[in-house]
Amino acid sequence: MKSVVIHAGGCVTVEEQPLPQIQNADEVLVKVRCAGLCGSDIPRIFHEGAHFYPITLGHEFCGEVVRTGEAVKDMQAGDRVACVPLQPCFACEECRRQLWSQCRRYQFIGSRSDGGNREFIVLPRRNLFRLPAGVSTVEGAFFEPLTVGLHAMQLAGGCTNKHVIVIGAGTIGLLALQAAKALGAASVSAVDINPQRLALAERLGADRVLNSAELSGEAIHTALDAQRFDQLILETAGSPQTVALALEIAGPQAQIGLIGTLHRDLTLSAASFGLILRRELRLLGSWMNYAGPWPGVEWQQATALFTGGHIDLEPLIAVQAGPQGYAEAVAALGGQPMNGKILLDFTRSQQEAC
Repeated sequence: MKSVVIHAGGCVTVEEQPLPQIQNADEVLVKVRCAGLCGSDIPRIFHEGAHFYPITLGHEFCGEVVRTGEAVKDMQAGDRVACVPLQPCFACEECRRQLWSQCRRYQFIGSRSDGGNREFIVLPRRNLFRLPAGVSTVEGAFFEPLTVGLHAMQLAGGCTNKHVIVIGAGTIGLLALQAAKALGAASVSAVDINPQRLALAERLGADRVLNSAELSGEAIHTALDAQRFDQLILETAGSPQTVALALEIAGPQAQIGLIGTLHRDLTLSAASFGLILRRELRLLGSWMNYAGPWPGVEWQQATALFTGGHIDLEPLIAVQAGPQGYAEAVAALGGQPMNGKILLDFTRSQQEAC
């Protein structure tokens, strides 16, 4: 089978590997159909951020059941599934409290073990989410990133009748924007430095877009004055500047969901800290995408959003290619952020070989 393999130093190759075999009764052999590159994978590829090398990444993927272990009674060959990549221990006190992302002994598919950027993978049944009829293969690969934003909304008590402000109009931000719109937000605004991304946010339903390269934090705060109460700010960009911006633009008692992962140190000024106190801001750290009964209500919400036709993915995709085209597109990033999702589509493997 073909596998996209990452070697130290940013080397991305397509290699032939043996077909994995079911070893345990609760496992399922899955034929991978589509997998997305996550922004968190870029440091693993280019900045020595992986737990080991060589590694096959991929935690945003879906596929089709080929066969199951003898203990798996609720899935059969042909079922379509999405990967639930977190592997909590299900035994520690955190897990007993259903705080899955806080598990003390968790593993993670596509990071701490090889992932789905290969034609076949064997996974425990509990790491598979059945896709409903009507959900496409591409939508299946977007379940995991969609639930990232949904988790922050869940921690905030939902977004109904709130003024949602998304900082960072990348994949996670634009998915969250569409979800908030569908889930009853009073208004949805997008903040970014890229005019093209802001235009896309507007196309996808943003009520207001604000360019933070042209407007100061104070100016954005003023522009949002009519929506200053009941704010939920979702910081998805993951930079020190955007975290500080979230504090600066926030209204009284705003909720701020911190989703983006920082790769540089954040120095908080006395003025910024003062805003937290004076405006009585509520900071919500949001880690991964699992709440309540495993794997979480976010995954059920994602199902409803996709089957209801509320999420438009087409404009979010920059590249959709077979293994060789995918490897070339990833290598071309050179460590820079994606400008649109890069998808590995194994249904296109044969086309590349022709």
